[in-house]
Amino acid sequence: MTITEISWRQKGACQGLDPAVFFPDEGDEETVAVAIAVCGTCDVRIACLEHALASREKEGVWGGTTERERRRIIRQRRRTA
Repeated sequence: MTITEISWRQKGACQGLDPAVFFPDEGDEETVAVAIAVCGTCDVRIACLEHALASREKEGVWGGTTERERRRIIRQRRRTA
């Protein structure tokens, strides 16, 4: 983990919250909505999302996106590259 990664992680709106909020059980749309709302207030949301895309995070809400949404972003980026 680089210094930059540590820096943005420490500034996340999710800091100190229960990680279960960001890794809900499959189909738990209410918890997903809560996680996305927290991400919506976060100053480092873009850095978090870029980390998740680069790392191919397969679970959880990262940067305000679900795994399905991240797959869609990756596909769109491949098409435009």
